[in-house]
Amino acid sequence: MPRCGARGQNGALQKERAAVRVVDVGCRGRAWPGFHARMMALARLSRFDYRESMDAEDNDAPIAGVAAAIAEPARARMLCRLLDGHARTSTELAAVAGVSASTASVHLAKLTVRRLVRVLPQGRHRYYSLHDAHVAAALEALTVVAGEPRARFVPNTPERLRVARTCYDHMAGTLAVRLHDRLFALCWLSRGDGVYDVTRAGAQGLLGLGVDIDMARASRRRFACGCLDWSERRPHLAGALGAGVLRALLDRKWIVRDLDSRALEMTRAGHRAFRDRFGIEP
Repeated sequence: MPRCGARGQNGALQKERAAVRVVDVGCRGRAWPGFHARMMALARLSRFDYRESMDAEDNDAPIAGVAAAIAEPARARMLCRLLDGHARTSTELAAVAGVSASTASVHLAKLTVRRLVRVLPQGRHRYYSLHDAHVAAALEALTVVAGEPRARFVPNTPERLRVARTCYDHMAGTLAVRLHDRLFALCWLSRGDGVYDVTRAGAQGLLGLGVDIDMARASRRRFACGCLDWSERRPHLAGALGAGVLRALLDRKWIVRDLDSRALEMTRAGHRAFRDRFGIEP
């Protein structure tokens, strides 16, 4: 339907109000023919007509779509579980939601379309996490309103491997994730479009650790990126730069390799260095 009806109605309303003002000035307490009828017409025109005065479909549809995506119970359980900042596979989220794997895939596809979650392919797995901090804040607010406590993520990885281990040629585990976060907090690294780069301050700091940045850049592989840690479900530093950092830590004997596994052990010198240089208490 054309929207001219609403504008015509507004014009009629203005005319009626002007007429009433004339009546009010000229009446001076005396009865005036048609005054009651005019007031009743004005009252009718002043009523709010939702269909003619609001474009509900255009204004509210994005909010309604996101709200509907969150409101479905299985999807709500998935989103709340991801609030702890750890990524999970569709199989894990299916178990959380109490649905089959195929149903979970459908739910996750809808959440991805609504930009509530994002997908990170890692090898043969696809990990899901909240799309960004805005989604987390919105869910956190809804959780507070609902009064539901958040479940804490508890990894089931053996303790020695969970603390520090090798992941191909770079470091993984709790220590690697904390170092990754600290490098960004110190503004040694910057990120964009899924890749990392070294800042001027970072170049000086990493050079002081013995990391050969030029050699890392000359490598045919990706220079620096995040790699999702399978025990912490948060990223650690990977790529040629991640490999260079691991080599530097081994050369300085801040960490040593375990002979029988991928586990890495931090030495006493490493404890001091991580505390003094990065503010990390292992």
